[in-house]
Amino acid sequence: MEQQSARLRNTGFLTFFFSGICAISAGVVVSLLQERYGFAYGVTGTLLSLMSIGNLIAGFLVGVLPGALGMKRSVLLLTIGYAVGYSLMGLTGAMAVLALAFFLVGIAKGSVMNTCTILVSDNSANRTRGMNLMHSCYACGALLCPFLIAAAARVSTALAVFLLAVLGLMLWLVYGFTPLGGGSRKTARTKEVIDWSFLHAPRFWLLTGLLFCQNAAEQSVTGWMVTYFKGSGIIAGSLAAYTVTVMWGATLVARLLIAFVFPFKNPRKAMVGMSVLCTVFYVLLVMAHTQGAAIALLFAFAFSMAGLNPTAVASAGRMTSVTSMGIMLPAASSGAILMPWIIGIVAEKAGLAAGMASNIVPCVGLIIFTLLVARLPEE
Repeated sequence: MEQQSARLRNTGFLTFFFSGICAISAGVVVSLLQERYGFAYGVTGTLLSLMSIGNLIAGFLVGVLPGALGMKRSVLLLTIGYAVGYSLMGLTGAMAVLALAFFLVGIAKGSVMNTCTILVSDNSANRTRGMNLMHSCYACGALLCPFLIAAAARVSTALAVFLLAVLGLMLWLVYGFTPLGGGSRKTARTKEVIDWSFLHAPRFWLLTGLLFCQNAAEQSVTGWMVTYFKGSGIIAGSLAAYTVTVMWGATLVARLLIAFVFPFKNPRKAMVGMSVLCTVFYVLLVMAHTQGAAIALLFAFAFSMAGLNPTAVASAGRMTSVTSMGIMLPAASSGAILMPWIIGIVAEKAGLAAGMASNIVPCVGLIIFTLLVARLPEE
C-alpha cells in the first residue's frame, strides 16, 4: 500500500515538473510566434486569454468526466492537450489553429494541476509539505523552460514548440503507465447535503476578489513580460526569455522560505504587506529603463507575489470545502483570462508600455482586498 502511494505521489511530482515547463513556456512561445508571423498585440492577448479559458474549463471537466469515463481515461483525454497544442503551433500560423492550440494547452494545464493535487494530497502523510514540494517541482520546471526554449529557438521556432510537444507527450505517457483508477463504473456514495452558506459570507467574496486580482496581475506578467522587454529594447531579445527564470526563481525561493523557514505569524497582515510591495515593485518595473533595474525589480515583484495565493486560500479557514473551492478558484482564475486580453487591446490602441501600465489596476486591487480581509473578525 505504501509503495503504491509513493508511486502515485511521485507521479504527481514528475508530471507537475513537466507541466511547469510546458505551461510557463507559453509566454515565451507566444513572443516567438509573434516575431515569426507578425500578428498584432491584440492577437497575443487573445491567445493568452484562450489558454486561461482552457485552464478554467478544465477545472469543471476534471470534476465531471471521471463519472462517465473513469479517472484514467479522463486524465489521458484532457492532458494530451500539451502534445497536440504545441504540435499545432509548430505546423502553421493560421489564427484559428493557433487559437485552438493555446486553448488545448490551457486544458492540459488545468487538468494536470487538478490531477497532481489529487495524487499528492491523497498520498502524502504530511499534506502541507507534499503540496509545497509539488509546487516546487512546478517552479523548477518553470525555471528550466527558458533555457530549453532559447536553445531550441536558435535552430528554429518550430523546433522549440515541437520540443514542448515531446515533453507533453512524455507527461501523457507517465499517466498512461500509472494506475490512476478504473473505468466508468461509478462508486456508490452516500448523498451529502451541500452547505451553501459560504455564499453569504463576506470572507468568501473578499478572498475571491483578492485571488481574482492576484491571478490577473501574475498571469499578465508571466504572459506579457518577455514581449514587453523585447519590444521596448530594455533587455536584448536573446536574454528576454530568461526573465521567466528570474520570476520563477524568486517564486520558488519565497514559497520555500514561507513554508519551511519563516512561516507567517499573522497571515492576513502579511498579505497586506505583500500586496503593497507587489504594487510598488510593479510600478517601478514598468518605469525601468535599464536591464539591471528591470531584472532586479522583476525578481522583487515575483518574490512579493509568491505567498499571496497559498496564504489567501489558507485564510478561507473553516469555509474551505470542495464546493467553495470549486467556485472560488475558477471564478478567481477568470482574472487571468481578462487582464492579458485587456493589455493586448490597450497595447494596440496606445502602445505596449500603456498596456503593461494597465496591469497596475489589479495590483491596486490587491491592496484594497487584502486590507478588507485583514479587517474581518478572526474565526
